[in-house]
Amino acid sequence: MLHLREYARPSDLEEAWTLNQKKTSRILGGTCWLRLGERTIGTGIDLSGLGLDQITEDEEAFQIGAMVTLRQLELHPGVQAWTQGAVRESLRHIVGVQFRNCATVGGTVWGRFGFSDPLTCLLALDTQVKLYRGGVIPLTEFIQRAPDKDILEAVILRKTRWRTAYQSFRNTETDFPVLAVCVSAGADGFRCAVGARPGRAALVTSADPAALKVLAADLPYGDNSRASAAYRRYLSGVLIGRCLKKLEVDGPC
Repeated sequence: MLHLREYARPSDLEEAWTLNQKKTSRILGGTCWLRLGERTIGTGIDLSGLGLDQITEDEEAFQIGAMVTLRQLELHPGVQAWTQGAVRESLRHIVGVQFRNCATVGGTVWGRFGFSDPLTCLLALDTQVKLYRGGVIPLTEFIQRAPDKDILEAVILRKTRWRTAYQSFRNTETDFPVLAVCVSAGADGFRCAVGARPGRAALVTSADPAALKVLAADLPYGDNSRASAAYRRYLSGVLIGRCLKKLEVDGPC
C-alpha cells in the first residue's frame, strides 16, 4: 500500500521542482505501479493542476504532456495517423481501459520500465523529452540516464516521415509482453527498438533491413517466469520479420 505523509498540488513547475528536491518527495503520475508496493513517501507531488494533460500539434511535432493518460494517447487521431497505428498497437494490450485511463505518459516514460510497450514504440520514433531543468533531449539519451530530481514536462514526437510498425508477443492478452519490437523505416535507413528483453528497451539501426535481425540477436536477453533468454532472442527475429512485412520492405522476413 502507498502511504503519503504529505500531499502537495503545486501551482507551477518551479514550486513542483522545489518540492521535489527533498529526498523523500516523489512526483505522482497515475500511481498505477507506485501504489502496488508497500512504501511511504514524504511528500507526494500532484502535477494535475499544471495543464500537462493535453496533446498539442504543430507542423513539426506532437507535444504530449506528462499527465496525458495512455488512453488519451491511444485515441488521439493525429498521433495514430502519423505512426500508422503503431502507437495505438503498443497501448491496446496494457491491462484494460480503466488502467489506461489512469496511467500517464510521463509516469511510463520516466519509469523507464523494462516491460514498457509505449517506451519501446517511442524509442523507434523520432522522440524527445522535455525536462523542466534539463531542457529538450533525445529519448535515446534520456533512457540511459539514472533517475534524478528533475521533472518531465512532456514527450515530443517529431514529425519525421517514417513508416512504423509495432509487434509484441504475450502469453496472455493483457499480460506483460514476453518481447516487444518496433521498427521505423525512413530515408536514412531503419530503426528497431527491442523491449521486454526483459530489460529496458534498446535500439539498433541499419541501412539494411536484413541486418536488423542480426543486430537484435546480439542484444542482451534474460530469463524470467515468462520466457528464457534463448526464446526471446529467437522471437526477436520473428517479430522484426512481421514488422518488416507490415512495412512491405523487401528482404528476408
